[in-house]
Amino acid sequence: MGWKIGLGAALALLAPSGLAAAQSAGGDNSAELAKKLSNPVANLISVPFQSNYDWGMGPTGDGWQYKLNIQPVIPISLNDKWNLISRTILPVVDQDRVIGASHQSGLGDTSQSLFFSPKAPTASGWIWGAGPVFLLPTATDKLLGTEKWGVGPTAVVLKQKGPWTVGLLANHIWSFAGHSDRREVNATYLQPFVTYSTSGGTTYAVNSESSYDWVGRQWTVPINLSVAQLFKPKSTGLPMPIQLQVGYRFYLDAPGNRPDSGVRLTLTALFPE
Repeated sequence: MGWKIGLGAALALLAPSGLAAAQSAGGDNSAELAKKLSNPVANLISVPFQSNYDWGMGPTGDGWQYKLNIQPVIPISLNDKWNLISRTILPVVDQDRVIGASHQSGLGDTSQSLFFSPKAPTASGWIWGAGPVFLLPTATDKLLGTEKWGVGPTAVVLKQKGPWTVGLLANHIWSFAGHSDRREVNATYLQPFVTYSTSGGTTYAVNSESSYDWVGRQWTVPINLSVAQLFKPKSTGLPMPIQLQVGYRFYLDAPGNRPDSGVRLTLTALFPE
């Protein structure tokens, strides 16, 4: 029990209202929280720790990669009508035989998105957000990053009806500075998603985190299948709700050194207002 309390206290410090606010959020409806997690621009502080393991990589097909994406999502109220949603992705990578026979471990490049989003859906029920996305060269090994600064537009649009959520998140990044001997970044990212959330807080999801490299003229198209369960504080002993997600992915298209398939395990800490 001690490790549960310690983990909960550490995560709760990330929320502006602290541990007490997180504990008071325990009464939120499970189905409502699960649906909010399916909305990338929901008014909900969340901190996902997304573990990904892929295999079948590298020139000989026996390489593997483990990537932990730390992805805090923080909504900021600008006024009565608008939120600013900050979404950060900081990857921690450990990989072997992905690039030749070498091994790399460390931080990757950070992606920082800012969505300006209306607090209320449109008259027809659409939820949307748009703003800039930034690529930050935070990689601790040159083989784990681009060594480029990048910027571009990002947008998300979705609709929630009953237990269903259907939407699309997209961005495009161009590099504008960085090491001159590294290849320019010119990449499009597309994430269509469909989720179904039950009254008990279980969510079934299908998405694709596809990207197109305009320099190398190559698609990477993974299909992710996952199931997630929301747990309330009373059932875990933690001071905030959490969601656990497990998933499997396969690739419809990818460059020669990309993985055959992979698995995902995500722990998300929630801090409802």
